Amino acid sequence: MWIQPDKSSAPIEFSAWYNTGTVRRLSWNPNNSGSRPTEAKARSADAWTTSPRRPFTLLVLACIGFLCGGSLPVRAQTASGEPAAAIGKVAVAPQYDSTHVYVAPDDADAFVKSFLGTFGGKSTPQVIVTVTPTPSRTSSQLLQTPVGMISLFGFRTPIPVPFGSERNGYLVTDMDTAIRKARAAGADVLVTPFPDAIGVDAIVQWPGGVNMQLYWHTKAPSYPPLPHIPENRVYVSEDRAASFVTAFLQFSGGHVDSDEKVPGSVIGKTDGTIRRIRITSDFGKMVVFVTDGHLVYPYGAETTGYEVDDLPATLTKAQAQGVTVLAAPAAIDGRKSAMVRFPGGYVAEIHQTNP
Repeated sequence: MWIQPDKSSAPIEFSAWYNTGTVRRLSWNPNNSGSRPTEAKARSADAWTTSPRRPFTLLVLACIGFLCGGSLPVRAQTASGEPAAAIGKVAVAPQYDSTHVYVAPDDADAFVKSFLGTFGGKSTPQVIVTVTPTPSRTSSQLLQTPVGMISLFGFRTPIPVPFGSERNGYLVTDMDTAIRKARAAGADVLVTPFPDAIGVDAIVQWPGGVNMQLYWHTKAPSYPPLPHIPENRVYVSEDRAASFVTAFLQFSGGHVDSDEKVPGSVIGKTDGTIRRIRITSDFGKMVVFVTDGHLVYPYGAETTGYEVDDLPATLTKAQAQGVTVLAAPAAIDGRKSAMVRFPGGYVAEIHQTNP
């Protein structure tokens, strides 16, 4: 979430706590990015947490077929019996997915220089703001690149829990609908929606402990489609894979592109196979690795995979910017992939398809 505090300042990531006492819920048509949202209803800020919400139940029945690589027939429902899929679409588009990166304040400039030097793009000016519903201070800036967005934070104060645990932020069409649908699909709402100067934010947790931010703007942003859509890389246990995939599909309206056994070398293992599930939705791409948790660093430390046209050239530029190559490029399963660490500690996967 980004704010524009005045005409002279740059957008700010889900922004300063905006204690107005009221927050207005608005909706907008994602197919008409130039239109302004229409006001639906004014309510007190307290209504986000005091409005009646009955527990929602994810009806995950026998998943033996799924665990063997089958489809996902389970239908999540609210306590009233309404299918989560019937609640309505909440995803906007992949170019609004923003990976959240937390670095020490002194590392922020070096990270920006290295990331933009590797992938191209631009950054908003750095600002000092509050981005949580409780007191805190952080530097914040948005990096927009051809391979995806980064929301960068450098906290000057202790980080309020659970901020820092969320992997990314997804723009939703309506926050009330998104929270209702997330709960119906089986998510925990770790941070209930709180208002900021231009919208509303929340943090949810999916089965398997996967945390994500949801954000919504009163004025719909308009960004061009990305040349390459990044992958949200998720590692889950065998025990929670079915629940996670089912829940996220119900929420996102996405579909499984593939569900297969692949060489363990795709995540650094020296032998054996793992299960890999590829998902596409209007939020973007996701790859789910189902593992026994016996991971070799840096695999599992990354949250995002970036596609480039020329991996060797990209890595050359990256190393010139102080980026460390943690896992050398390897041709595996139709792509050439490497693992890198940027100044500040951010670990990412970079790949070239059909090299």
